[in-house]
Amino acid sequence: MSNILFIGGTGVISAAAAERAVALGHRLTILNRGRSTGRPVPEGVEILHADIRDAAAVRGVLGAQEYDAVADFISYTPEQARTALELFRGRTGQYVFISSASAYQKPPTTLPIRESTPLKNPFWQYSRDKIACEELFYEAYREQDFPVTVVRPSHTYDRTKIAMLGGWTDIHRMRAGLPVLVHGDGTSLWTLTHSRDFAKAFVGLLGRPQAIGESYTITSDEYLPWDQVFRLFARAAGVPDPELFHVSSETIAAHAPKLGPNLLGDRSHSVVFDNSKIKALVPDYRATIPFADGAREIVEWHDQHPELQVVKDDHMELSDRLYQWSQRQLLPSTASPA
Repeated sequence: MSNILFIGGTGVISAAAAERAVALGHRLTILNRGRSTGRPVPEGVEILHADIRDAAAVRGVLGAQEYDAVADFISYTPEQARTALELFRGRTGQYVFISSASAYQKPPTTLPIRESTPLKNPFWQYSRDKIACEELFYEAYREQDFPVTVVRPSHTYDRTKIAMLGGWTDIHRMRAGLPVLVHGDGTSLWTLTHSRDFAKAFVGLLGRPQAIGESYTITSDEYLPWDQVFRLFARAAGVPDPELFHVSSETIAAHAPKLGPNLLGDRSHSVVFDNSKIKALVPDYRATIPFADGAREIVEWHDQHPELQVVKDDHMELSDRLYQWSQRQLLPSTASPA
């Protein structure tokens, strides 16, 4: 049994990892601000309340406590990484930084993507910040023996997260018989990993000395074309034949700049991952939840919670406008989207 600290603990990834850690008999402490997310903390977990951005407050609640492993789910910028280094240097046998598979080279020059794939994303600041955090932690590992392990998840979901561009709005459009916007031509490949599957590998690497100084990709081995992802959601929503229409990611980004970085820096590129490295460390890891099952779980959860069925006016308007534009492109005289 290991003594583990999670910074966060109630997010999509961390909540599933907390359940897994407790089920395996680890002693788990969660440090967060105490704001409910709808994901309950497992029984038997020690809860400490402090804002990780307030270093003095964190030191106050941690006292002299040391841990076998600390997993940081909520550091996103180099400044936050520096604070984490100050807080946990000398306090843990392993510090696990949750980076992102979006940090891998975009567009990738080869598939599958491995830990040796270069880190470079010119499209998305989020990814560049994660890369900068990794560089700080690895520098601390080389020069100060800071015991970092880097984990790079890709698109990880639970029952609360809808993977389509418009979230519930796209389910609403499917059920209403309205055309649904898909980026690109719908054929680029995407990997979706259920948080319960991710947790199997993640908790398995905690407390492993051979993981120090290493990085690990953790994803499912299932990859699907985006059209299939949308159709699996439609099937789960009781819509056997949804009307999908396609617009380039660049055009969508031009009309909805908030969608641009994630689209151009991640979703528009085919991603297939090689998980052999994490499987060598955690031999019993295998993702067993196909996305067909995951999509049903997501839709059922939202159907049971009508308050979560938020239809976004801006995505309705964007979908309608780009659909009309896409139809004009089929005519002999084309026009630019208005």
